[in-house]
Amino acid sequence: MTVWHRLLSGTLHNRLCHVSKGTRSAGLGLSWSCLQKIYRERQLCTLATEEVNLPKQARVVVCGGGVIGTSVAYHLSLRGWNDVVVLEQGQLGCGTTWHSVGLVAVGKDDPEMMKLLQYSRNLYDGFEQEEDGGIGWKKVGSIEVAQTKDRLISLKRKIAMLQTVNEEAHLLLPKDVKDMCPHIKYTDLQGALWMPNDGVCTATDLVSIFARKAKQNGVKIAEGVSVNKVLTKDDAVHTVETSHGNIQCEYFINCAGQWARELGKKTVPKVRVPVHSCEHYYIVTQPIPGMDTNLPVIRDPDGHCYFREWNGGVMAGGFEPPEHGGKPVFHKGIPPKFEFQLLPEDWDQFHVLLEGILNRMPQLNDAQIRQLTNGPESFTPDQNWILGESSEVYNYYVAAGMHSRGIQGAGGVGKYLSELIIDGYGSLTNLWPCDIQRFVPHHSNKKFLRDRVKETIALYHLKYSYNQFSSGRNLRSSPIHTQLKVSGAKFGETNAYERAMWFVPDSDDDVEEFIDASEMAKGTFGKPGWFNAVKLEYQACKERVCLVDMSSFTKIEIKSKGTEALEFLQYMCSNDIGQGIGTVIHTGMLNKQGGYENDCSIVPLRDNTTHTFSFFLIAPTTQQTRCMFWLQKHLPKDGSVQVRDVTSMYSGLNLIGPHAEQLLNDVTDTSTRKHDFKPMTCQVIDVGYASNIITMRLTHCGEDGFVMYIPSEYALHVYEMLMKTGKDYGIRNAGYMALRHLRIEKLFAYWGTDMDPMTTPYETGRDFRVSLDRKDFIGKEALLKQKEFGISKKFCQLLLENFDTDAEVWPSGKEPIYRNGKLVGLTTSSAYGFTLDRFVCLGYINHLDDNGKPVITKRIHDYIKDPTARYEIDVAGTRYPVQVGIYTPKKAYKASDKPTFIPVPGT
Repeated sequence: MTVWHRLLSGTLHNRLCHVSKGTRSAGLGLSWSCLQKIYRERQLCTLATEEVNLPKQARVVVCGGGVIGTSVAYHLSLRGWNDVVVLEQGQLGCGTTWHSVGLVAVGKDDPEMMKLLQYSRNLYDGFEQEEDGGIGWKKVGSIEVAQTKDRLISLKRKIAMLQTVNEEAHLLLPKDVKDMCPHIKYTDLQGALWMPNDGVCTATDLVSIFARKAKQNGVKIAEGVSVNKVLTKDDAVHTVETSHGNIQCEYFINCAGQWARELGKKTVPKVRVPVHSCEHYYIVTQPIPGMDTNLPVIRDPDGHCYFREWNGGVMAGGFEPPEHGGKPVFHKGIPPKFEFQLLPEDWDQFHVLLEGILNRMPQLNDAQIRQLTNGPESFTPDQNWILGESSEVYNYYVAAGMHSRGIQGAGGVGKYLSELIIDGYGSLTNLWPCDIQRFVPHHSNKKFLRDRVKETIALYHLKYSYNQFSSGRNLRSSPIHTQLKVSGAKFGETNAYERAMWFVPDSDDDVEEFIDASEMAKGTFGKPGWFNAVKLEYQACKERVCLVDMSSFTKIEIKSKGTEALEFLQYMCSNDIGQGIGTVIHTGMLNKQGGYENDCSIVPLRDNTTHTFSFFLIAPTTQQTRCMFWLQKHLPKDGSVQVRDVTSMYSGLNLIGPHAEQLLNDVTDTSTRKHDFKPMTCQVIDVGYASNIITMRLTHCGEDGFVMYIPSEYALHVYEMLMKTGKDYGIRNAGYMALRHLRIEKLFAYWGTDMDPMTTPYETGRDFRVSLDRKDFIGKEALLKQKEFGISKKFCQLLLENFDTDAEVWPSGKEPIYRNGKLVGLTTSSAYGFTLDRFVCLGYINHLDDNGKPVITKRIHDYIKDPTARYEIDVAGTRYPVQVGIYTPKKAYKASDKPTFIPVPGT
């Protein structure tokens, strides 16, 4: 008997009482009639397997006939790119799409993602209105409930973000939940979020309509065709070798879902796609008398579960919490022909979800079970999707790792990826958190993925500002990691690198409010437990001297025998790189729109071994893959310029504070006096017994000091030498949180948080790092246009007035900014300014007309500083007045009674 014949009987109460009896045979999330519909639909919109006749050439080949692959093909065809072939190794939707529960929601934790999901939802609603476009769409709305005060805060923050994208949302009291949905328990709730425009659809119908419309536009879709290899030429996609012949193409798009990682390995060089399958469970009940067929989708994240109506009954599933962990599957490979298949039931694993389900909807205790569905889904190392062009092969794009949310994201993902391919950027939104180039090779390690996805399946886990994963840690670390740990370092992970975030104070430190170390690390939306510990580090940076391990920073070497490297960097960079040896040059690497692809510091150095010039490039930790890709993509084809990632070859130590000059002077033969070692210059010096230390006079946080890039084998010696000698200067270790407070107080923008490919130097206040009096460089034309006509937004600092640091909720980024009651932007980052004695946010203020359209003007400063303008930010529903500045406050550099905004070039 096949698995889909096995319909189960018995109540959920009995299941809960007998989970210890072990697993039983698998159920199926779709009925026979639904499966038959799949087969009928596929005959209408695809080539029959036995009739496959692939073209010899196509502009684009898409691998994967699920909801993502068909959406990408459809959106490419909407733009006139109809020379597209979709290859599916089985049948359309046969992988993981077919057992999707079909929830469509907009309420996420990021306004940019909300815009993408809005597009999906509106697209599906439009499909449903068409005569032949039915996808089972029902706009039933959704209710997300909060059992705890912190969860309610997260809902209030979400509502504030939803207002920025004009999405209707309402905060409900528990009694309102009862009136709106009498089927669920409400007595243990703090409140809920009601979103009336959310809904549900049928996954297989959505695949069918994408495929049919794509084919009507000229796209070819072939089933039963597997990809054997993706062949490359000149590091770019060239030919796709399939089971039915070869197809030459310009672009290849990997939309293979849980097969995406294995498909990436079929290319030389291999394309890393870090996804791993995990079991995902939901139950379907028999029809329940009185069940509302328009039951809102219910999400109970504190109970780890969700609900929707299904054929008169209820479908209920969820995502296991981190303390319980998900169940990885297919670690040794996905079985051949895994099509329209499920995994065996595991009631023991499902038990933690079942408890939450029965608590929220008690009437299910007596419901008859139709089936428990266990379908595999693919998950990523950080809970974000994987989108964009791979760093290994040009024109090889990926859309995978959808975390069981492929249906709600498919429309927006298809539009976004098609724009990336055709235009080079997405008009819908910038999605750096989902960019495939955020990963390093470690992330694709299969054992790491197996352990990490046990944790990342916890999609409903409450997200605080500084959440960290606990699995797959301690792989990339500094040579002084052990010393920092012994000194009380609390580490965070960035790009798989362990970095000291803050240090537990010593017992003899003068701490205003000493908190146990375990309490310091607890998540909160208010004042963090480490606040006073970071204050001590901050004060040491301002008054004495601190040492920060910055070994994780990206380090790249660019060389050539002649002037080719200089000419190359002049083309790549917005600032003039043709400056003297030892000059530290802050610059952006821009795209054609003038937006930041990378933000970095470059130093021209002389190679005394080869007597040639080389350049040492420093960039943020997160840019390691992206920066190398951007440089290599534009390298001269003649091989005259060599680019090498030397991140692991050098450790980085940042010596910050007024005593940094004298301390370094004590351990080196090189004079560190300012007239000998000027700010924004670099020298190669000795420290202690160690040689060849690339030392720059800058700190990335506006204080005086030095960053030393040390050959890794010398790092421990240099660290111990500085700490020993520094005792007389009051030296202490400091972490990245202290740097964050220092740089935000000085209006320093950080790539990936405050600046991205959609923001330009003129908008971020970094036009002093642009040299237009040179030959063409990437983005120059866009910057000349902005210089002539102006801009419509500006990066600003916002100082909160009358903000109590003991408030229940602190700003943490993405708070709406209002000008005279009108939405004009979002904050990007925030921190307490210990010198300013004010809470500080950074963000962009947009000049908009009455219809919300950008106003391009050369007088953006006058608009922002208009004395009649009154600014506020919305922090989880509470609006705080703010003072807005476009320059670094003088007080951020030295103490004064009141912050006064003045221009400070070079900040």
